[in-house]
Amino acid sequence: MDIQRTGQAKKKRIRRAILGTAILVVVLLVTLGLNRLEPAAPTVERETVWVDTVKRGEMLRQVRGPGTLVPEDVRWISTSVEGRIESIPALPGVTVTPDTVLLEMTNEDLEQNAAEAEAQLKAAQADYLDLQAQLESSLLSQQASAEEVESRYQQAKLQAEADEKLAKDGLVPEITYKQSRLRAEQLASQAKIERQRVTKASSSNQAQLAAQRARVEQNATLHEMRRRQVGSLRVRAGLQGVLQELPVQVGQQVTPGTNLARVARPEKLKAELRIPETQAKDVVVGQRASIDTRNGIVEGRVVRVAPSVQDGTVIVDVALTGALPNGARPDLSVDGTIEIEKLDNVLYVGRPAYGQANSKVELFKLTEEGKQAVRVPVQLGRSSVNTIEIVSGLNAGDQVILSDTSAQDGHDKIRLN
Repeated sequence: MDIQRTGQAKKKRIRRAILGTAILVVVLLVTLGLNRLEPAAPTVERETVWVDTVKRGEMLRQVRGPGTLVPEDVRWISTSVEGRIESIPALPGVTVTPDTVLLEMTNEDLEQNAAEAEAQLKAAQADYLDLQAQLESSLLSQQASAEEVESRYQQAKLQAEADEKLAKDGLVPEITYKQSRLRAEQLASQAKIERQRVTKASSSNQAQLAAQRARVEQNATLHEMRRRQVGSLRVRAGLQGVLQELPVQVGQQVTPGTNLARVARPEKLKAELRIPETQAKDVVVGQRASIDTRNGIVEGRVVRVAPSVQDGTVIVDVALTGALPNGARPDLSVDGTIEIEKLDNVLYVGRPAYGQANSKVELFKLTEEGKQAVRVPVQLGRSSVNTIEIVSGLNAGDQVILSDTSAQDGHDKIRLN
């Protein structure tokens, strides 16, 4: 006879339910645990990163920029007249003196004008001499007439004095004395008038000669100007130095103001640096600088800071106080470093691959054992060419990674092998 086993089937169902619930709970716990686990820290080879140690002490702020050596005394020679270039006796690279002829030009109009001005000057000078002779002759005649009247007056005066004595003695009639006195008085007035005429004639002569002399001077000035214009057709260096550029050719027609040549004194050079505009704000005249000529370092001082920005840079002129090494010449490429200031007792480290001055960045700081690095926020301060000030976030002796760690973005830790 069969016995029903209903209790056994029920127990199996209960066991299955408990087992399923337990499995579900285990799966949920494992999932929750995995979600709470931190992602595995990436591994970086120690040799591939740049590690530097934070230091405390004196930090020298500097800015750097490329540049060239340029002569301090440079002169562009331009033409003041129009002309056609006939010959070029000197070529770039030669040593010149102030009187060295660099170019010879021709201009027939200028030469004709100079000849006409010379002829006008000679004519004006001849007219002056002719007028001077005429006026002197007229004045001499006037003076002779005045002298004649003066002589007649003196004779009449003597006669009047003699008749006065004779009249007192009764030897001549009174009327005779009166007539002699009247004649002397008339000649005295006439002599006075003649003297005034001579004076006025002399003043008039001087005025006429001054006017003619002014015309002569005017023509002389015009002639000198025309002569200088013709002389300008022979272009001279005007400076002791080296002819650097001659951007014209034989047969070329040039107009006034055209630059014909550049002459420089190569023994006195300065450095013309191009400093990035973001760094040039702290550069001022008088700061010390050092110029790397690739053949030696030359000391110098900042003498000029350009007021405007060109192509993202500011031109800074540095006068060289040290001796130039062999091979230094105009247009030589150089690198310049300018000392801005010295910061005492500050935290500083090498400049990271990213992060500007006075900004906040995140750097990886090495742990004590040096096998891991942890991301920390760092406040940067003033910067130099190779170093930057640490305002907060790091302490002296800390080691940080300064190379580019953008590949580890999203990770707070990295392992170092």
